[in-house]
Amino acid sequence: MKDVYLNGDFLPADQAKVSVFDRGFLLGDGVYEVIPVYAGRCFQLAGHLERLQASLDGVRMSNPHTISEWETLIEQLVERNGSGDQSLYLQVTRGVAPRDHVFPEGVTPTAFAMCNPLQATPEKYKQHGIAAITVPDIRWQHCNIKAITLLPNSLLKQQAQDAGAEEALLIRDGYLTEGATSNAYVVIDGTVYTAPKDEKVLPGITREVILELAAKNGISVIEQAVTESQLKQADEVWVSSSTKEVLPVTTLDGEAVGQGVPGPIWQKIDALYQQYKQQSIS
Repeated sequence: MKDVYLNGDFLPADQAKVSVFDRGFLLGDGVYEVIPVYAGRCFQLAGHLERLQASLDGVRMSNPHTISEWETLIEQLVERNGSGDQSLYLQVTRGVAPRDHVFPEGVTPTAFAMCNPLQATPEKYKQHGIAAITVPDIRWQHCNIKAITLLPNSLLKQQAQDAGAEEALLIRDGYLTEGATSNAYVVIDGTVYTAPKDEKVLPGITREVILELAAKNGISVIEQAVTESQLKQADEVWVSSSTKEVLPVTTLDGEAVGQGVPGPIWQKIDALYQQYKQQSIS
């Protein structure tokens, strides 16, 4: 049985127990991070821990660990689970307290971490792209906080699944925000557009890498939301996340995106991303 981390201890997953009075269970009062691990090494760990702190600050919750403590326990957890390629999940909730909407005082946060095998992205997704649908963005108004309250995202993702698609692209007030589980990018006349970092989108770690690589390699990027009409007429559409990396969307609402195949700018970005990843973990 694989080991997990819970409140200072490493133990087998089937022995890990959390109180039914934990506010994460009762109120969804918590935040999380998902970190890819390649060959036993966390990718962009500093960025993920920085975002974790930002999420904790956003919900007025204390961090149970310093950055150094997180780094040490994460390294130990990865080793305990055989290193290799893993998907590392961190979760912090406000802790155990009587059920009340008002924040309790003097409560110790619950800190949990686990590793699962990192599922490789199917090669067909890179060769042929994925299908997506557009749906109204029904989420809350603080999407920059990586909160564990993911029911709206789950409903949207299931809607895509029911339609035979891999992702749902979200439209709010006529503009594209992001995907149900990803950041989104649109290529129009050789320029990449992606929504700016504000309360409507998650500040993606993979997104930051993509923007950095684009800037260093002469690929024009504008952090600006596109309209639904512009999205439907785009030359290329992509999505990105920490575990799926960057994937081309070649079918949107049943219609071909551009030529209906992964586009040349995505191909360049993907190649640059793979090179950057290998350099980072070697």
